Amino acid sequence: MLRKKENLAGYAFLMPSLIGFVVLKLYPVLFALVMSFCKWDLISGYDQIEWVGLANFLDMLDDRYVGISFKNTLSYVLMVVPGQLILGLLFAIILDKCVFFKRYFRTTFFMPYIANTVAVSVVWMALFHPSQGPVNSMLRAIGVTQLPGWLSSQEWALPTVAMMSIWTGMGYCIVVDMAALQGIPDELYESAKIDGANVFQSFFHITVPLISPTTFFLMLIKIIGTFQVFGPIKLMTQGGPGRSTTVVVYQIYREAFQYYKIGYASALTLVLFVIIMLVTLLQMKLQKKWVYQY
Repeated sequence: MLRKKENLAGYAFLMPSLIGFVVLKLYPVLFALVMSFCKWDLISGYDQIEWVGLANFLDMLDDRYVGISFKNTLSYVLMVVPGQLILGLLFAIILDKCVFFKRYFRTTFFMPYIANTVAVSVVWMALFHPSQGPVNSMLRAIGVTQLPGWLSSQEWALPTVAMMSIWTGMGYCIVVDMAALQGIPDELYESAKIDGANVFQSFFHITVPLISPTTFFLMLIKIIGTFQVFGPIKLMTQGGPGRSTTVVVYQIYREAFQYYKIGYASALTLVLFVIIMLVTLLQMKLQKKWVYQY
């Protein structure tokens, strides 16, 4: 009897979290999965839901905007992920080996990562304003005549958003990489130096292999995160100019809440989920070839 009461008490404590998970997580996921095979315009009642099978997925093949959104997303991922990983590791090494007051600078670099996305986006929009922004004013002062249009240019808009994402996200990489670097024994570097290895040889043959598990972890979460970028796009460009910064998640937002095509948006969501899952599984498979096994 006592054990039964203890079990009931445990379930009672779990119930609020379980209800929240079912209502806020599980139900929306299952509903979106079903809606991906249906046609529904959101403003109609549930009785207007129409089963259309694979029609939503077949429509994507003829929707050039979907192709543009996936192309922009891939371009964004290829700019942001390497940028955050490389700059994060570079600054982590500098802070770990060459700088005093490491905790202060580490916190300083980490601040953009936890800063409000709206505030950061507004600041970057002001900095890169094509006519009145300080960035173009500085370029004009040093004699540059062909000034970039930044967020108002189809050529520069996506790289500008990517630069902001690199700046905000590399702080997390710095903190994690610094923890990994501090776990490497100094004796390894001393032995390499005695054997005649220079700084670059020590870096590529000691540092890179020993922090490869950390690099793999960062690469995994950064790729998953960047595939789902939405906030900076919505706040800074609204998918423009033209469609130059329309990424997949913003296209899903448009289809669902501007065009009221819930079924089509759900199908896009499912496709994005499958792509992220396949990329993650591929990374898990390939990590055995380059991640150092302790």
